[in-house]
Amino acid sequence: MKIGKVLFVLFFCARALHGQINIEKWKIFELALSGPTSGNPFKDVHLSGQFIQDNDTILVPGFYDGEGIFKIRFMAHKEGRWNYVTTSNYKNLDNKKGNFVCTPAHKDNHGPVAVKDTFYLAYADGNPYYPFGTTCYGWVHQGDSLAMVTLKTLSKGYFNKMRMCIFPKSYDWNNNEPLYYPFAGTPLKNWNFSKLNPEFFRNIEKRIKQLDSLGIQADLIVFHPYDRWGFSTLDRSTEDFYIKYIIARFAAFKNVWWSMANEYDFMNSKKLSDWDYYIEQFAKRDKFHHLIGIHNGVKFYDHTNPLITHASIQSEDTYRAKEYRMKYMKPVVFDECRYEGNIPWSWGDLTAQSLTEKFWRGVTNGGYVGHGETYITENPVKFPNESSEIMWWSKGGVLRGESPERIKFLRSIIESAPLHMKPIPLFTWMPFSCIGVEGEYYLGYLNDAQPRSIVIDLPKDAFYQVEIIDTWNMTITPVQKKFSGHSLIELPAKPYIAIRIVKQ
Repeated sequence: MKIGKVLFVLFFCARALHGQINIEKWKIFELALSGPTSGNPFKDVHLSGQFIQDNDTILVPGFYDGEGIFKIRFMAHKEGRWNYVTTSNYKNLDNKKGNFVCTPAHKDNHGPVAVKDTFYLAYADGNPYYPFGTTCYGWVHQGDSLAMVTLKTLSKGYFNKMRMCIFPKSYDWNNNEPLYYPFAGTPLKNWNFSKLNPEFFRNIEKRIKQLDSLGIQADLIVFHPYDRWGFSTLDRSTEDFYIKYIIARFAAFKNVWWSMANEYDFMNSKKLSDWDYYIEQFAKRDKFHHLIGIHNGVKFYDHTNPLITHASIQSEDTYRAKEYRMKYMKPVVFDECRYEGNIPWSWGDLTAQSLTEKFWRGVTNGGYVGHGETYITENPVKFPNESSEIMWWSKGGVLRGESPERIKFLRSIIESAPLHMKPIPLFTWMPFSCIGVEGEYYLGYLNDAQPRSIVIDLPKDAFYQVEIIDTWNMTITPVQKKFSGHSLIELPAKPYIAIRIVKQ
């Protein structure tokens, strides 16, 4: 291949007609260039691309993808013609020019997710996004056979966000070696931290694209403490090298979120100022402005940091969403509130009813809640190269619990509700929660209580339809009469009941 020859690798729905390159809005334009292989191309060669349309100029970094190929990825947020020019310290990569046309997004392409109106999330096209996430920390580090089972499970529509580690994880039920390693060198600790392993990162971006095809956000965990390879104690220079590389590779994918850590406060080698630094780096270097969060063990990070887009919280007290949203003035996501399962650890032994209740209490207090599953089975399903239990929380695979169907049911209710629902004190002194649009729509949850009736005060100038929602049996039963003003509503005297009240 002639040095300096430009290779266009066009992702997704790109097409070329009469020399014109078309890229769908919010999908990836990728420019691949042939460059040097001698020395250390990861560090010796610097490459960036400037993308220009009218008054918009966006500078994005390039990266080395191995075998002499350097790449620049760009996600266009505006339709029309974009021109680009490269800059490099290597002559044959410098001043490469071209253009492409950004075409309208297809109906299922809503763009990246961002914060909207302080407490909410929405896609770039304005459609609302309600995170109903799950956790599979190490699924990207397993083989294709297990990953395909995981994707088949996800295709059932339970979840629209996946928390997943970039670095491999070492912990109970996740002790096998990963498929690939992030750095060049020899396992388990003889690494060359000045060179990365492109195959490792290609595998992750393959999974990011597969999630995107299912409409699922990839919440990428940048650091975590569960490590036997030395990846949790990198020096600052190596951390910067890694951070710059993953931003250059992954930031153009529209479904990416950045999570600075899983349980940041359990990483004893790092100070609070280190986390402030990482957050600043992602906010500054990611030109596509993806969501940024940081997950805690026992000590909350200060989510008032203006560079944090949302509060990512580990706590079982999901009912405190209303409190936290006002404290941080941001969307509140309980990414971990304990897991449905039967392991001998208290964080993973919830019943399905309990986890479902935590979802309802969090959502009806104005927050969002994440799922996880930790079941040990007597006859585990075996996959190639696996010698241990396949658990959803660690490696993906299949779901064995009863909460996912109930979470999907709740998701359908929320996604069909009015926009921008907020906490409403519908039940006055009673310890029940409610969100809605004042005077128009109310969704209340009665926890594990089992009242036979409830009294509420509705506006007197309108009539309302009341529906009784059995959150466990997933039924919705309309009450025959209409209500107005001071109202007594008969209830079925059983736990896990919600009520939906809609103006007629």
